[in-house]
Amino acid sequence: MQEIIQNFKQITQIPHCSFNTQALKNFLVDFAKEHNCHVSIDEAGNIHAYKGKPKICLQSHYDMVCMGEAPNIQMYEDDGYLKAKNSSLGADNGIGVSLMMQALKDFDNIECLFTNDEEVGLCGVNNLKHTLIANKLLNLDHESDNEVVIGCAGGVDIFASFDLEIDEKEGECYELEAINFKGGHSGIDIIKNIKTSIKEAGYFLAKNKATICEFKAGERINSIPKHAKIIAFFDTPPKENEHFKINYLGKIKRKYYKNSQKILDLINAFAQGVRTFNHQLNLVQTSINLSLAYEKDEKFHFELFARSNDLQELHHIELETLTYFKMQNCTVSSANFYPPWVNKDTQFGEEILSYFKKENPNAKLYTIHAGLECGIISEKQPLECCSIGPNIHSPHSTDEKCEIASIEKISTILFNILKKYQ
Repeated sequence: MQEIIQNFKQITQIPHCSFNTQALKNFLVDFAKEHNCHVSIDEAGNIHAYKGKPKICLQSHYDMVCMGEAPNIQMYEDDGYLKAKNSSLGADNGIGVSLMMQALKDFDNIECLFTNDEEVGLCGVNNLKHTLIANKLLNLDHESDNEVVIGCAGGVDIFASFDLEIDEKEGECYELEAINFKGGHSGIDIIKNIKTSIKEAGYFLAKNKATICEFKAGERINSIPKHAKIIAFFDTPPKENEHFKINYLGKIKRKYYKNSQKILDLINAFAQGVRTFNHQLNLVQTSINLSLAYEKDEKFHFELFARSNDLQELHHIELETLTYFKMQNCTVSSANFYPPWVNKDTQFGEEILSYFKKENPNAKLYTIHAGLECGIISEKQPLECCSIGPNIHSPHSTDEKCEIASIEKISTILFNILKKYQ
């Protein structure tokens, strides 16, 4: 257990934000070679490492969502949890990577696939060139230790923009900074109805009849927006509330958006969050997150992420959202579409579940409203797949924390599974 925590601590000290993973890639390649593995790397940065005659492959992604002060991560233990000071922790999916490192140390017949840039549209796995040896794949990217995941949502990135009408005038100018927003994972946490900095800013500015001068909100396309910084003219001084710290800049002359109202209308009319709920499976089926809103190159941009566990609904919400923005004369596009993973054969999942039930009789098979790489990998070659992992709370945010006892529980289960497959 302490070795696994130490593995993770090592990882936190190596920068590995999505699209900036070179240092951790080199570390993992060297580590695998030191432990007598055959190692290959494809053009997307996916690392394939194996030794002996493996019958099961472990898989995790090695990039992370960097929030706050990350990649400068200061990990600490508090009340039974691993946390990070003023940053995301990277337990998603660094704990999975740490478990795989330990497996490479401890087992003679083992295969590991470390995938790259999962958090930014599953880029690595979509461009995977490796062929796996084993016909069973165990993904270590889940975030609840009483579930074995056998299906996941598909997703699509959606983009909209329009030309800003910029002018200059003098007025009473204020800076607004978002405070007290929790943020979170745009799939797992969407059911919690977490307030977002973009939606609350839209409401606040509209109610106070503001004219926008600058607007920048959100962090990542797959995160519920937490931060926002806005400069605006107000006819009447706005009052601070639980959501915004307000700084008076004075009566000054500066640029502003003549079409501010269009921005506010688009934000305030947009239906954020859960769209449909599957009562049979007791999970969110379709959702959408308005992730980022910002000015760039004299255009105003929106970035959104739609998810669904139903392929037809995913196509529908993609078209619906594109149409919504197009009706307001925005330029629209979508990218990084990937379908839901629907597991028609649960035999492997039920086998893995049997190990969980020894620890917790209430453990269950589960379909998650988030993206996993199992479906894409199994489309490239025939595989039996499922996903497990320890309790991670508030991933993709500065409140991210991972339960230490849960890491121990998952490591015990995982290593019992691996012993069977030697």
